[in-house]
Amino acid sequence: MGVLSKLQQARRVVQDFTVNTLAGIDGAFARLVYVASLRDLSSGRYEHQGLAALYPEGAVQQALELCHEQIFERILEMPLEKQLEDFRDCLLAMEGGNCFSLIFGFSWRFSASRVPRPA
Repeated sequence: MGVLSKLQQARRVVQDFTVNTLAGIDGAFARLVYVASLRDLSSGRYEHQGLAALYPEGAVQQALELCHEQIFERILEMPLEKQLEDFRDCLLAMEGGNCFSLIFGFSWRFSASRVPRPA
């Protein structure tokens, strides 16, 4: 498959993911948390069964990585007041507003990914 075809395919995956998944998630931080949750910290690979069933793995990986970066960049471009508001909304939407679950969940996933796996 040519480079142009691969780029076009990744673009279709981005479009599909944006319209059918991200559009249903309110707020940039909530989208960032969702996309981050798709990424395996030990391998760095994204896993989304719906996209994997429709598109080649390479296109899915490229598209989800691009979406992850773009969401993060959009947050950085937001005024600080808007970032704070969006972050607060994201935390309040999680399990009754328990921000500790967010912090603990990421800390645990990071720590677990650093533990060597048996050979």
